[in-house]
Amino acid sequence: MNNPIDNPNGPPSQPGALLAMGEQESLVVLQNAKVMMVDDDPLMTGLVKKYLVNAGYVNFVSTNDPREALALLAQEKPDLLLLDVMMPHLPGFDLLTALRSDPAMGMTPVIVLTADASADTKRRALQLGATDFLSKPVDPSELVLRVRNTLAYLQYQYRIKNYDLATALPGYQLFDSSVDALLARRKSVNELVTVFIVTVPECQQISETAGQQAADDLAKIVATRLERFLVSEEVLWASTVISERLPCIARLDSQRFALAIEGMEDAVAIEASVRRLLAVMCEPVSLSRHQLWPSAWVGISVSPSDGEVGADLRQGASLAATLAGQQQQPEARFWFASPELSLKSYEQVTMGSQLRGAAERGELELHYQPKVDFNSQRVVGAEALIRWRHPDHGMIPAGDFIALAQEQGLSAAIGEWVFQRACVDAASWAQADLGELTVSVNVGRAHLHSPHFVEFVAKTLQSSGLQPKQLIIEVTVDMLVDDVHAGLQLMTELKALGIGLSIDDFGTGESFLSHIKRFPFDELKIDPEFVDDLPGHRADLAVTRTLIELGHRLGMVVTAEGVETQEQMACLKHLECDNYQGYYFQPALPHGEFIDLLTTDLPS
Repeated sequence: MNNPIDNPNGPPSQPGALLAMGEQESLVVLQNAKVMMVDDDPLMTGLVKKYLVNAGYVNFVSTNDPREALALLAQEKPDLLLLDVMMPHLPGFDLLTALRSDPAMGMTPVIVLTADASADTKRRALQLGATDFLSKPVDPSELVLRVRNTLAYLQYQYRIKNYDLATALPGYQLFDSSVDALLARRKSVNELVTVFIVTVPECQQISETAGQQAADDLAKIVATRLERFLVSEEVLWASTVISERLPCIARLDSQRFALAIEGMEDAVAIEASVRRLLAVMCEPVSLSRHQLWPSAWVGISVSPSDGEVGADLRQGASLAATLAGQQQQPEARFWFASPELSLKSYEQVTMGSQLRGAAERGELELHYQPKVDFNSQRVVGAEALIRWRHPDHGMIPAGDFIALAQEQGLSAAIGEWVFQRACVDAASWAQADLGELTVSVNVGRAHLHSPHFVEFVAKTLQSSGLQPKQLIIEVTVDMLVDDVHAGLQLMTELKALGIGLSIDDFGTGESFLSHIKRFPFDELKIDPEFVDDLPGHRADLAVTRTLIELGHRLGMVVTAEGVETQEQMACLKHLECDNYQGYYFQPALPHGEFIDLLTTDLPS
């Protein structure tokens, strides 16, 4: 036992072997477990050893000096410990406490053996983490039964943790370990170890339409096909695998499976095998009196070029499989990983070109987060938040594509679009007699520091018809601290246009206290980081109170962001905060729904 690397073709003497064994074979696995005993009485250890050996447990170690026990435990790593608690020099209870506090050995099952069968002794043993309890003198049949049951439960826990119940395939941890073993036994670093990640989406989809049992049945069929592929003549011809080195197979989640093969000769051989694999996987399936044609795509990583660790190869192949699934061409159902393939490059490859021109195609849109007055509970404005309605991926929030826009050099263009769209929308609110609501627009660094930004703002106000007092530009501290003088000049010029200025994320970045009094800000926004744990968190409560008082003393309106509960709202109102935004009132809404909100009776 001892959690060794599972070998799917090795003898049934390792964890997980119970997955496909009969009762007799399972008993053999348990009897190969290592049992250790700590007892100061040599006669007792000899007697227990005799009982266990007679029952078939031949892997037995012991010590009669409890002071040697911890070192022996670390050396032997037993699957089960039999422990006396009434011993000189080091009582068994102290030894049990030390064992349970050890990260490496703390999960070892312990059966306490003692002549003191009092309720207090049993209770103390169990409180300290004993697995079971036996009274001396020990009954041989009871001892064997308790040992067998404890080891069987340990084996069951190992199975649940490391194996898929439907297919009996190992999970990702054992797969990574198996790949590490393949890498370690190569004769040369140039010998290839290839990892395939196979995605079969129907394994997940069918559970939603035909139920979990049908999904399990399909997963078993997929597992069988993978095994068939692994021993096919094509794989054996294309690789140098020999009988004792057959590839590894695992199930990673509901729709992803993993294979590892050593000895593939080159990329040509790998490509030939993956095409055969796809053909095998996509054969029709008869399931629940229905015929199904599964689809599949495969990601491939190869060591040494794509990594020298099992987890890295698996992750690289998983990312490649995702990329393969995004391709529109049927022939591109498999994809090779590379050292450069990462989530960052994946986004650039699959979405970078799509983001360019998204505004022209009408895929970008603004949602509006209502800004609410604490006293009247009326909407007094809104913050404009960009969304990308991707034709394939649906609605994508800004946080998932703004970094990509920066890398693609699109930040300024998208920022201008947001600014112009928000001004046009806000002007329509006034034209519709919805009141002089303000619109807040977040301005990025690239947009803010462009040489003609003030001129751009002035022209946009003129072309949209929006009154300057209805526009609030939001900036963050980090945009201004690099060059305070230039930032102050820019803010002064913007303020001269008659617009409002808001400082966002104040208190979360570099200190700005020495400069904020010099800037003509109209609003201070409290970051959700300080709102999340209100009112119970004393530190956040103190910071929030200080920010509100600071803002008011500097003549600013204070707005709290991220308000999600009645308790947060009540606390901020008590602290005399002016406005709030957040899910407690409304999430950000598409423009049409925001108009509907404004034209309905709002809570008083």
